[in-house]
Amino acid sequence: MIDNILFTANIVVPVFLIIALGYISKKIRIINENFVDVTSKFVYSVSLPALVFMQIAEMDLSKVINFPQVAFIYMGTIITFMLIWLGSIPFIKDGKDRSVFIQGAFRSNFAIVGFAIISNLFGSFALGKAAIILAFILPLYNVLAVIVLTVPMRHTNKLRFYPILKEIILNPLILAVIFGLPFSYFSISLPSIVVTTGNYLSELALPLALIGIGGSLNIEQIKKASTLAFTSSIIKLIIIPSLLTSIAYLFGYKGIDLGIMFILFASPTAIVSFIMAEAMGANSKLAGNIILISTLGSVFTIAAGILLLKSFGLI
Repeated sequence: MIDNILFTANIVVPVFLIIALGYISKKIRIINENFVDVTSKFVYSVSLPALVFMQIAEMDLSKVINFPQVAFIYMGTIITFMLIWLGSIPFIKDGKDRSVFIQGAFRSNFAIVGFAIISNLFGSFALGKAAIILAFILPLYNVLAVIVLTVPMRHTNKLRFYPILKEIILNPLILAVIFGLPFSYFSISLPSIVVTTGNYLSELALPLALIGIGGSLNIEQIKKASTLAFTSSIIKLIIIPSLLTSIAYLFGYKGIDLGIMFILFASPTAIVSFIMAEAMGANSKLAGNIILISTLGSVFTIAAGILLLKSFGLI
């Protein structure tokens, strides 16, 4: 048991120490809001796509792509999304609150927190598998988020599918997958200069992103956080990962596949949920509180989940 606890600590603690470093650096003014904004854009547009591209371009696609697994993740995400929506209707009357509550409960920060933990837990091979899953889950997250941020507020006139499709196609992470797939499928070797440059950018991605998450946190807001923020975070961190990971196990998933799915479902709410809520006129303050609570809470819930999976020999 002690060995499993130490194993889990070595996986999870370094990730959240870097987030803590970002928070402390912001508090003592080593970094500021502008640094967080600029580095977040750089990570999203350059270094994280470089990481995804390098992982996909250098892997054997036939060994990592698993369509039944992707189908399971899709079904699990859509069904839980619908259940959360239906369950929230009697309790949350304001559409601006309900839309943010639902988005906070289903949308994971898989690309940053998830990738960092998967890298520590399973290594680079698993990152390739995770990158493929990310390519499929990002469009689904975007479509569901736009729907839930318009329908409850009756802004149906804003539900235009061309801008959604354009955003999905031009998403830097999706483009990284598209450009990486031919190199993987045809086993094309990248020039050494591209590999070296790509690796430099890839190595920046996760630490810089985690520092940015820490710098964006405002822990004082927890005192003002509502019951809705805590409830949405509990659904995100405990109910969904417990339910879907258990079902995945019953479907026969174990090892790396089960571990990746658990981390996908258990990752905290994505920061982009705040940006979308603000842009579409929803309750962005509630969105920020959900991100804050779920990020801090995931330190314990992800660690507990990995410890349980490891103790039962499932990963």
